[in-house]
Amino acid sequence: MSLFSRLFGGGSQPEVEPEIYNGYRITAQPHSAEGGFRLGARIEKDVDGETKVHELLRADLIQSREEAERFSILKAKQVIDEQGERIFD
Repeated sequence: MSLFSRLFGGGSQPEVEPEIYNGYRITAQPHSAEGGFRLGARIEKDVDGETKVHELLRADLIQSREEAERFSILKAKQVIDEQGERIFD
């Protein structure tokens, strides 16, 4: 993908339905990197009428996008289980 495509949104992935987990919405968002994809996810939860958001990005490198999406969801669930709403602090 060219620099201009990345800057101006060309070649973006289609919108993915979030997975609901314990009241949180998790959307896998792996980041393309040399040699594969880095784990990434958007974690959201509505708290007192406000949508709280946490962007998760890990250094883990996975070769296929599909596997990176799967592992991104698993890692997000692990973070939710360990930290709960503290991820939004």
